[in-house]
Amino acid sequence: MIWVGWREQRTETIIAAGILVALALILLPTGLHMASAYHDEGLAACVRAHPAAACGDAVSSFVSRFERTSSLLAWLSLLPGLIGVLLAAPFIFQFENGTYRLDWTQSITPRRWIGVKLGLAVAGALVVSLALTVLVTWWRSPLVHLQGRMDNSVFDSEGTVVVGYTLFALGLALALGVVWRRAVPAVLVAFGAYVGARVLVDTWLRQRLTPPLETTWKLTGADLAGAEPAAFKHAWVISGWPSDATGHRVTPHFGACLAAPKGAKACIVEHGPAYMHAVYEPASRFWHMQAVETGLFGAAALALIAFAAWWARQRAA
Repeated sequence: MIWVGWREQRTETIIAAGILVALALILLPTGLHMASAYHDEGLAACVRAHPAAACGDAVSSFVSRFERTSSLLAWLSLLPGLIGVLLAAPFIFQFENGTYRLDWTQSITPRRWIGVKLGLAVAGALVVSLALTVLVTWWRSPLVHLQGRMDNSVFDSEGTVVVGYTLFALGLALALGVVWRRAVPAVLVAFGAYVGARVLVDTWLRQRLTPPLETTWKLTGADLAGAEPAAFKHAWVISGWPSDATGHRVTPHFGACLAAPKGAKACIVEHGPAYMHAVYEPASRFWHMQAVETGLFGAAALALIAFAAWWARQRAA
């Protein structure tokens, strides 16, 4: 049964593997070049507690050199959804064509048939998503040392969330497919729903999954040169505004500085003591936030896959 299931899943698995190979062919040469440049230019010294003054220009030059490929990787957040719905397609096709009935008459119980089919799909999704995570994490390593990994485009492709995204897309396609029994429309709608869910999480829900921290600090000459509280290093700053000492937004007198040609901070400091207030997630929360978001998508995936298995067994017999 496992061999037969693999044969039926083989085409989609090969396509998913081909996507990984194509991505590796792009990332491996640039990743090796970037790692070499990071080492040769001594950028490791720029991540220390007190980097040299010239580090700012060196880091900016390094980041801009690989900006095009880095921007391309931001679109990789679509890949888990694509792979998930792709691996769900064989299961849905059998319900669309009715060929599952033949399998169920060959001394194979429906429960075993459903278990093997869904098990192979889930296993394939896990392997591909883990390989994708390892590849992208390796490529981004120098940039993560310099910039952190709390930015949405980085957070979405490292850690454990990629596994959760892939399983969620798989479960969504399976649930729609067994009810609709139309593979192509179900896969397309599931992928669209996956994109919508990801946009919702990235733009609204993620900052509410864990309570963010807040801080208020006094503006000084150092702030005008770009210095910020140490807690902001590699952090995700969700929002910030000029404030008073208690963190409340500034009065209209200070608010007028927001449009000042020389910059808001310089204008505010010139008018007397002023402060900035920020809402942020520190870099130390990366794994905690990963676990929370992975749990959210993983729980949704488990519910959807369980529903697909139940519907297939109860309604398709």
